[in-house]
This record gives sequence, structure tokens and C-alpha cells, in this order.
Amino acid sequence: MTAELVRGQNHPLSQARLEIRVSADKPIVAGAALSDEHGKVHGAEWVAHPGTPTLPGLEVSRQAAADHRLAVDLGAMPEAVHRISVLLALPTGVAGPVRFGGLAAPFVAVTGLDGSEVASYTITGLEAESAVVALELYRRQGAWKVRAVGQGYAGGLAELLADQGMPEAHTLAGSINEAVVQGLARSVPAPPRTTDGDRTRQTAAPAPGPDQGGTAAQGAVQPPTSPYGAQGAGRPTSPYGAQQGSTDPSAATQPSTPTAGGPVDYSHPSRQTTAPPPPPPTAPPAQPGQPQQPVAGDATGWSMDERLYNQVWGMFEDLARSMAAYRSAVDFAESRMEKELDQVLSDPRSRIGGQGDAAREAARAKHAQLVDQAQAVLDRDLAHLAAEADVVEPALPPAYARWDNPVWHGYRVPMEIPMALRLGDLHLPEAPQVSIPMLVRLPLERGLWIDSGRAGTIDGSYTDSHEVKRLAMDTAVAVAARLLAVYPAREFTVHVIDPAGSGGQALVPLVQSGVLAAPPAVGAAGVTDVLARLTQRVDLVQMAVRGGAPDALPPGFDTAEQLLIVNDFPHGFDDRAVTQLRYLADEGPAVGVHLMMVADREEASGYGPLLDPLWRSLMRLTPVPDNHLADPWVGHAWTYEPSLVPAGSQVLQQVLQRVAEARTKYT
Repeated sequence: MTAELVRGQNHPLSQARLEIRVSADKPIVAGAALSDEHGKVHGAEWVAHPGTPTLPGLEVSRQAAADHRLAVDLGAMPEAVHRISVLLALPTGVAGPVRFGGLAAPFVAVTGLDGSEVASYTITGLEAESAVVALELYRRQGAWKVRAVGQGYAGGLAELLADQGMPEAHTLAGSINEAVVQGLARSVPAPPRTTDGDRTRQTAAPAPGPDQGGTAAQGAVQPPTSPYGAQGAGRPTSPYGAQQGSTDPSAATQPSTPTAGGPVDYSHPSRQTTAPPPPPPTAPPAQPGQPQQPVAGDATGWSMDERLYNQVWGMFEDLARSMAAYRSAVDFAESRMEKELDQVLSDPRSRIGGQGDAAREAARAKHAQLVDQAQAVLDRDLAHLAAEADVVEPALPPAYARWDNPVWHGYRVPMEIPMALRLGDLHLPEAPQVSIPMLVRLPLERGLWIDSGRAGTIDGSYTDSHEVKRLAMDTAVAVAARLLAVYPAREFTVHVIDPAGSGGQALVPLVQSGVLAAPPAVGAAGVTDVLARLTQRVDLVQMAVRGGAPDALPPGFDTAEQLLIVNDFPHGFDDRAVTQLRYLADEGPAVGVHLMMVADREEASGYGPLLDPLWRSLMRLTPVPDNHLADPWVGHAWTYEPSLVPAGSQVLQQVLQRVAEARTKYT
């Protein structure tokens, strides 16, 4: 299963011979630089580019193109090479974009020779940059790994190569650009886009009816980085964020075509591939005539947590596709009946009398037959998914589990950061009995916005605005507690801004357990102090990273990930504080500073369009069930339900107490 990397994340490489595939919506230049153990490129002979496309163990494209395939043989790499940096740049001296901010986010995937993806990365957050280090393959203790880098350079290839320690970087950049201009006529144009911007989507088709010729293939879609995470502009939005705009294009796979008259197989083809070691658990053999029983962890992955994560992904995709097929089949039945009825009414001879009545009755019977057929297929799929959910839910680790899962009673502070975090549950209106965990990848790539302004829900069960505000703060505390619980001791720090003190009751578990960095900041002075410290932190880390000196941070600098909870925005915020908040939302996630706002957008309407970028940059969640999350594949509106602590349960306090004890132990 593909490891969907975020910036800074690495993944082991088990194969020596690989392909690196690059996709963009305009022709770009792709190359690679070899460097030693200190990250230095010793000369032009260490750089593969269109003018010199071949080096030992490495071959790159000879021209600018919208799609590239770079061949890498790690076994043939010289001993002096410890790092391979994949470089992307926009061609200069020709008509076309001059910065990556004007393009959709480039997508890079590391694959085996058979095309199976090992790791993928969507390079988000680029603006004025015209060159970028996308990935690096590096040697560590005799083993190779891949790391998502995403470091951009506004000065283009020359600045990028100079930063790699390359002597005469400007000369080499000029020769690369000259080679690109000469071969630009042979560039491969970008593939046509679908209407929703997802390169990999294939439209789902309705299940075939008796009169449809017997075979209808339903398009199978690989997931965007997660349906569980909107992580940057340019990637297909995750199901819970049409507002999120996150993409992770993977290669689309084609399902097998069913035989005429046979059942349609809606299972995701990528869930039927062979798993890497260790092998996933297998279900016991099914009895003759009985369906195979679902098993927790029955997906590919390198660990049980990864297999469960991929299995949850597969369940989401199966439900989305099954529902799309059902809705398409019902739409087809409706349009077919309307067409047949129109034909009856258009013929004066059959408009009245027994012949017309018989034709209308036949059309309605055919419609009912097609709908019943589609409903039977949907019921079969929902029964399988419900059975799978019943098996998977109890097996989930704490990071993926609901608060009422018994796994929390045996909770221990982890030693490593998990792949993902559960933010709630998703379901569709036709299938409320099948609930899919909403998982987002860690570390968070976007801030969170808990919307406290909705006075009602899809079923109208909540109408009191004060109750919604209380639930919004409870949701924020539950998410913060979960983040504290899944990170190793002292690797996650929480700050709270509560200008008016209105969230005091909800914050009691965090305050009493002592897991906060400091008591909640109140008043305008408290807001100013916290924002100034976190803004300064972002500036320091950015300067250290860009200067290539991450070890030069001040003594005693807290290297833990930071979360700022802001309650009751915009009360207590002046114009400077609002600007700092926007800065943290935009720049913070890349350097480990995350924002969680509990706010009503209407209350901040006085700022006008100034805050629109802020709301768009955050992933919107609701404290009550709401169908605001959009599916970019097939257009479903998913109902999101937050993961709250059951009433009367002490599990949250017990978990936070163990987190506090672990922090004291490792002080």
C-alpha cells in the first residue's frame, strides 16, 4: 500500500530498482542531484539533468514534460553517494508559468518496476518558487529511505543548486535551461483534466440492468492522501473537505469486468494486492456457500496500525463507490421510465385506451425492477461493510479508536507518533448503520476550525446557540486530549487562549491534569503574549531550517509540536492579533505550530473578507452531526459526527493523568 508522505516524513525502501514518477499540469524540468554524506554536490558530474540524463544508477528525462519517469538503481550507486535529491523546476526563457504557485500541486511517487507505488507526496504550499527539491532518497546505516522534502526556491535552479553546495551553480543552471529550450518541442502535454480537477478519477457507472448489454465497469479510484485529511491546495479534496482542497493523485486502477448476468464486484482492486511483510492476518476459510468473513487488518501495510489505516480507507472507498453505483442505477431507472412514458404520450394511438395503460404499467414495473435490483446489490454491500466495521472497530489502536473503546482502559503513553488520528465518524444518509472513522494523517498539515456558530443540525435536534458553543469547546478539548495522548511524552504542547474565560468549564480536564504549557491566557494582554511567543517560534524555526542550521536554535528551545486552542474568537483580538493568527495558520504547520479555533464565523463578519483566507486554510469541523463534508470523487455529501467522550465517562481524565505522569517521569 502506498505510504502517503507529508513534508519531512520518511519511509523505508525495500527495493533497489525504482521509478520516480512526476506529474504536473504544465511541462516542468525534472532532474536529480547526488550528494555525499554531508549533503554536498561536488560538481556538475554529480547532477543528472536533460543535458546529461544518465549517471551510474540514475537516468532522468531528456526534456521538459508534464509527466516524468526517473529510473533509479540504488544497488548501482557509488559508495560516495549517500543522498539522491529529486529536483523540479519551471523552464525559463519560454512561454509558460514562472512560479509553482500558478500550477496545481506537483505529485511525486516512488514505484517499483511493476508500477506498484511505494510512497507518494503532493508538494503543496508553493507560491513564488520556480524550483523545488521534491524528494530525497538517502542512505542510513546501510539501508535506503525516501523523505518528502518540498523545499522551494524563488531564485530557480541556480539558487537550488547553490544551496546543495554545488560549485558554479549558475553556470550549470544555464546549461540545463539551454538543453531544456532545445528539447521543449518534444515536451509531453499535460493530460486532460476531469471536471472536478482529479487526474485519477474515473466515473462510476450504474449497475447494468437486463436491457443494458450486460457489462458495466465501475471506475475505481485510488484515495487522495486521505479522505481523511485536507492537506493543502492542489490535491483532490478529502471527503471532509471540499473546502479543504487537498490532493494526492495516485494511479487509477481498473476493476475486472463482471460477466454478463453476474454480480458486480465493488471491492477496491488495490485492497486485493499482496501485502508487504509482515503479512496481514487472513480470515479462516469460508464454509461452502458462505461469504468470506471480514478480518481486522486485512489490508496491505508494514505494521498493524498501517494495515488498519489502509483498511479503514478501503471501507470508505467501498462505501462511496457502492452508494455511487446505487444512485446511478436509480437515476438510470428514473430516466428510462420517463423516456418510455414520453414515448407513450407522444403517440396518439397509445395515449388513451388499454394499450396506453399497459405501456405505462410496463414502464413502472421495469422501473421498480431496476430499483429493486440496485437496492439488493447495495444491501449486500452494506451488510458486508457493517460486518467489517464490527470487526475493525474493536481492533483499532487508541489513535484511531472512539472514546468508548475498551482499548483506552489499557492506555500507555506511546513511544512513537502514529500514522493518523481519529477526528470523528462519517456516514451517508442511505446507510446510517455504516459509520467510517474519519482519520487524518499526522503531523497535521492544516489547522482545525470547530464551528460554534451553527444553531441547528441536519435533523434540527440542536437549536440553542449556547449549547452548541459548549459542545464546540468539548469537541476541541477531546481533540486536544487525543493529540496529547497519541504523541510521545513531552513531544506535544498545548496552549489555550480564552479571552473572556467562557470555556473554563470545558477546559477543566486539561487544566487540572497539568498538561497545558501554562494556564489559559485571558484578556487582551494574554492574547498578545501567547501570539507573540508562538509567532517568534515560527520565525526562529523557519530561519534555522532555511539557513540549514536546525541545531542552532536557542538553548532550552521546546522542540515539541505546538497546538494553540483559541476560544471565542474574535473577542479580545485587535488587528495585530488577527494578523498574527493568520500568520500562524499559514506558516505554522510546516514548522510544528498548529491552530485550533473555536469560533462563529458570523461573529467575525466585521472583519469582512480579511479573514476569508483564514477560514479557507482551516479544516472545518462541527460539534454536532452535519453534512458539510464533500466527496470529490462521486459528489457525496458525508455526514460528519464528532468523537466526543461519553457522558459520565472518566476516560479522558484518566488518559490525561497518565500523560501528565509520563511528562513528569521524562522531565
